[in-house]
Amino acid sequence: MEEAVKAAKLNDPWLAGNQHSQNAVESMSVAAGTLPDPKVSLGLANLATDTFDFGQEAMTQFKVGVSQMFPRGDSLAIRKTQLELMGTQYPYQRQDRKAKVTVTVSHLWLDAYKAQESIALINNKRALFEQLADVAEASYSSALGRTRMQDIVRAQLELTRLDDRLTKLNQQQDMFKQRLYEWLSDYFVDNYSQNSLIENQVLSSDLLLARRLPDTALINPQLYNGTKETDPQILFDYFTDHPVVMGLDQKIKASRSGIELAQQKYKPEWGVNASYGYRDNDPMGNDRADLFSVGVTFDLPLFTDNRQDKQVESAVSQTESVKTEKWLLLRKLIASFETAKAQLLRLNQRQQLFQQELLPQMYEQAEASLTAYTNDDGDFAEVVRARIAELNAEIDALSIDVDRQKTIIQLNYFFIRSADVAMASNRRPGENK
Repeated sequence: MEEAVKAAKLNDPWLAGNQHSQNAVESMSVAAGTLPDPKVSLGLANLATDTFDFGQEAMTQFKVGVSQMFPRGDSLAIRKTQLELMGTQYPYQRQDRKAKVTVTVSHLWLDAYKAQESIALINNKRALFEQLADVAEASYSSALGRTRMQDIVRAQLELTRLDDRLTKLNQQQDMFKQRLYEWLSDYFVDNYSQNSLIENQVLSSDLLLARRLPDTALINPQLYNGTKETDPQILFDYFTDHPVVMGLDQKIKASRSGIELAQQKYKPEWGVNASYGYRDNDPMGNDRADLFSVGVTFDLPLFTDNRQDKQVESAVSQTESVKTEKWLLLRKLIASFETAKAQLLRLNQRQQLFQQELLPQMYEQAEASLTAYTNDDGDFAEVVRARIAELNAEIDALSIDVDRQKTIIQLNYFFIRSADVAMASNRRPGENK
């Protein structure tokens, strides 16, 4: 499972795209902090239209001008800071994505594992049902005991039903493996990633799963000591360090910069311009002085009620809206944690019940019914029912074990502080990563 998760992270095109998005925003922040390009103008002014003689009129001149605009207040620095803050979201988004990939791929792996082991359980039990069919047929042929023709038919029917269950489980296993291939496949990876550390054995067309169920350790096991809901303040302290929340914090900071940027609209925008005018000699050959002009332009933000004031109000409301997203996210995380925690506690109870009571009782019932039947003191249908019940109980126990591991991995997602989710194989229960 760990190898599958590692390959999925290396192959994930979303991570490559997110890195490109971050690079784009960071480059844009540099551009946003730079003054606009100066403008150069070339012109021929006041040319006489009767002769088009450049030296005829004194006011005729060839003008070269340059102008430079200066944005309002500290708009450039604030806009640059805002984009830099927006860029800091992306590393947290990638951390959260890697954690979610871990959960998704682990769940798919465990689903495929459950189908694989269910197939193994049925194949192991099939020999018992074949033995029962042989015993019933032998007893019926010898005319000994109370075996009836319907018992032989019942035994064959159960074998057929086992074959049908095997077909359905093989279908499920193939389906989950194909869904795993979506994450593990290296198709087109060269087009978006520089990673070449792909495990060939993981990506082979014949994916072989381990036969041992991973033993995943719980992060912060002290939170699962009781059935009562955890103090929301405790969970809040944990979840504020979660990458998805920290990424949203950076978005809030960027939005606050938007308020400062809107407040700069109250300041004037300045412009400086200068021009040089060349004049030709007069018709008598006398030299004419060239002309130089310089000027400053600026606007006057006087009517601010319907423009600047509203822009600041809009920026403030936008920031408050993003803050609301954070509280909604924290509420969702807390509710999801409590849901998964309750599921884990019940799965622990069921696992204990199955291992300590139900499975041993099912085995004893199956053996007792078989013994009674072989001693002509029991019904063949009861023997079959007991064996089927034992098989179903073993498959249910497997499902509980798998669902428990899936729930633990989901719970560990809530407490990650880096890109790696605790997925510790073969660790003692309750041991931290």
